[in-house]
Amino acid sequence: MVFKRLLGSLGVGGPTVDTVLDPGAVLPGGTLSGEVRLAGGSASVDIDHITLELVARVEAEHEDGESEGSVVFERFTVGGGFRLGEGEQRAVRFDVPLPWETPVTELYGQPLGIVLGVRTELAVTGARDKGDLDPLAVRPLPVQEAVLEALGQLGFGFRSADLEYGRIGGTGQQLPFYQEIELTPAPQYAHAAGEFELTFLAHPGGMEVVVEADKRGGFLGGGHDALGRFTVSHDVAGVDWNTLVDGWFRQLLQSRSVYAEPHHGSRPGMGTAVAAGAAGLAVGVVGGLVAAEVVDEVGDFFEGDDEED
Repeated sequence: MVFKRLLGSLGVGGPTVDTVLDPGAVLPGGTLSGEVRLAGGSASVDIDHITLELVARVEAEHEDGESEGSVVFERFTVGGGFRLGEGEQRAVRFDVPLPWETPVTELYGQPLGIVLGVRTELAVTGARDKGDLDPLAVRPLPVQEAVLEALGQLGFGFRSADLEYGRIGGTGQQLPFYQEIELTPAPQYAHAAGEFELTFLAHPGGMEVVVEADKRGGFLGGGHDALGRFTVSHDVAGVDWNTLVDGWFRQLLQSRSVYAEPHHGSRPGMGTAVAAGAAGLAVGVVGGLVAAEVVDEVGDFFEGDDEED
């Protein structure tokens, strides 16, 4: 998708900018490619810099409740230091690395309701303006897909996904927010926990998987949350993922230990629920329906984001 905007703060007749991302979803830790297309206005101008911002819509918990806003989580300068002539057309190619913890926005092409965007800032002789947001689609890493596939085969269901501002204690988290995937329990765990929450924290050497269980009462004692952290490599071959992932949940529910800094749960934010049936996580997501409010709020974000950075 191409977004075009007259840079009003640069004056009438100023340059225009189109940012065009290469087709297809990208991977966390992968390369985001595309080009920034500039069109000169009614006079020549000096382009100081062209900067791309990666923007995420996140939720934040505070004493008065919860709020939502946009957070810039990475910036790249991809060009600048040249003169753009009157009416001149110029394209600036870019290939920039995504952070490994970049949230996943889709599974098998089905959107999860997570909102990410790329915004272009153009600085011209001391003045600057930010263009509109270009939606960014991110697909799971092979190891993330393997875990999600296993969850589906074990009988877990997808409930919602959102981005939470804050940090998970005891992990190597780098970004100021984390992605939380809420799961309905598989039948064999429904008696022990009402809900599970899953977070992927990928890095070059592998991935941390943080799982939280909202425990019920009964033989486990008083109901309380339990938190577990597990590590895996990026090599998915030769791994019995169903057995491995099932072991995580069994270990979690048998343990009473939690981190000193609790990983707080959250309500389903921004209408991110995707209908998921008992047939499995992947099947449920692919075959499910995106809630209408997801479409509305995603559209609102890109058409007029409020820049609560």
